[in-house]
Amino acid sequence: MSVPRFKVMAKEFSPRGIRVNAVSPGATRTRLADDAFTRFPEVVPAIAAKTAFGRVGEPDDVGSLIATLVGDESRWITAQDIEVSGGYQV
Repeated sequence: MSVPRFKVMAKEFSPRGIRVNAVSPGATRTRLADDAFTRFPEVVPAIAAKTAFGRVGEPDDVGSLIATLVGDESRWITAQDIEVSGGYQV
């Protein structure tokens, strides 16, 4: 099994004080995929039912994590892939 590229980058860039993390959003209501949730609203309830919070994500759900990660309060977080999916279960 190979080491994920972001973990290698984190080790490589850490001497320069650079943190490397990945954010993996789940089903999020955005303009990606040509506004799929707006164009096909009938899929939203089925996806929402598979999340712990019973809804699809909003851009701010992902954006607030990113804002936290770039802040000094997250200075000890690196080499992580953080899933932001509302507890989505397949």
